[in-house]
Amino acid sequence: MTAGKSARAAESRAWQRMLSGRRLDLLDPSPLDVEIADIAHGLARVARWNGQTTGAHIFSVAQHTLLVETVLRHEMPRVDPRMRLAALLHDAPEYVIGDMISPFKAVLDGHYKVVEKRLLGAIHIRFGLPPVLPDEITSAIKAADRGAAYLEATELAGFSESEARRLFGKDPGLSDSIRRDYLTPWTAARAEKQFLERFGAVFAQVP
Repeated sequence: MTAGKSARAAESRAWQRMLSGRRLDLLDPSPLDVEIADIAHGLARVARWNGQTTGAHIFSVAQHTLLVETVLRHEMPRVDPRMRLAALLHDAPEYVIGDMISPFKAVLDGHYKVVEKRLLGAIHIRFGLPPVLPDEITSAIKAADRGAAYLEATELAGFSESEARRLFGKDPGLSDSIRRDYLTPWTAARAEKQFLERFGAVFAQVP
């Protein structure tokens, strides 16, 4: 292959090879190419807040999703396992496309969201969820996500409480012991392990 053809092939590649051996197409993702081990491994190594957090380790997206699911259970103690599963997976596309901060997503003018939605739909189908969640489930997860963001912003990312309230809403009111555990950045290995364990426990309860 000539250098020109090789360069064009590289430019047109829209898939990523995973450590599991799967090859996930970002433009046309197949649920058959989605593996929870790849998701856990990737999310444990993606930093929230562009890495601008305190602590010896990054605050990973994997740890964030566990915090979101914890906030959801705190606010809705009898929440259905399917909603808890959706909460754990709400940022799962970021194992492929990373975690872009909201201001940069706005700069991209929606293109990021198109890819993100396709990936999330494939991930949902892989684990028995509808590709598009009902509005009430999406709203509940977004509320828990904002609660987690409030805690991360004030405890790890240098925001004042008033600024965090304006941007993310109220403090979700988790206990001090839960705050200490979930808001102390973990190693990537611990984040990956705990994400997989929690996923397994929740997925086993899904009818």
